[in-house]
Amino acid sequence: MLAIARSELIQIFRNRFVLVTGLVIPVAISGYFVHQHDRFADLGSLGYIAAIVMFTVLAFGLYTTAVTTLASRRQTLFLKRLRSTAAGDVGILTGLVLPVTVIALVQVVAILVVLSVVTTEPAQLLLLAVAILATTAMMVALALATVGLTNSPEHAQVTTLPVSLLVIAVATWVGITGTEDLGLLKRALPGGAATEMVVNAWNGGVPLTESLPLLARTLGWVVVAVVMAVRLFRWEPRR
Repeated sequence: MLAIARSELIQIFRNRFVLVTGLVIPVAISGYFVHQHDRFADLGSLGYIAAIVMFTVLAFGLYTTAVTTLASRRQTLFLKRLRSTAAGDVGILTGLVLPVTVIALVQVVAILVVLSVVTTEPAQLLLLAVAILATTAMMVALALATVGLTNSPEHAQVTTLPVSLLVIAVATWVGITGTEDLGLLKRALPGGAATEMVVNAWNGGVPLTESLPLLARTLGWVVVAVVMAVRLFRWEPRR
């Protein structure tokens, strides 16, 4: 697994398209939100900005890059060749998505640290960390499911748009309007509960125990995505 991850990390830094779409664009967009934090905080709160930053990086930097990478490796029959080695299926997939996952987490943490320096620190750091990790797991699982519907790396630009735009739209909706109205619907949508966790973690004022159901809903999407991935994922090129 580590050998696969090391090889994949090298490929990421050699691929200019991946570097731009997976690293530069999410950081640039997130940097804009941090720079304009006063304006966006007036719309929602600092917690809303933190949630948007998190989903921007995880949707475009992690989710989209992971789908594109796996689709590319499948198209070149690299996935098929890996299955002939001693590495198991889980180890292969973990090795392939581990580098981009770690990079995305480093980006999220670094940008949120900057946000805390220029504004205020999060009220509940532990809850924020749990929310980030749970959301990362959700986006990785959704990536594996989306690969099953993706024919090629080029096709990934189309298949990843619905989920990417949906989670950011949900985060914006929840971050700006809260969950006082249509709370059940907002929390049931992918990213809704995670956004509320981040908002609670940054702004404070909500007991930690009240965020546990939000964590359960986010992890529920992980389970749903994994089930979809098991049914849809293909190791050989789709015909």
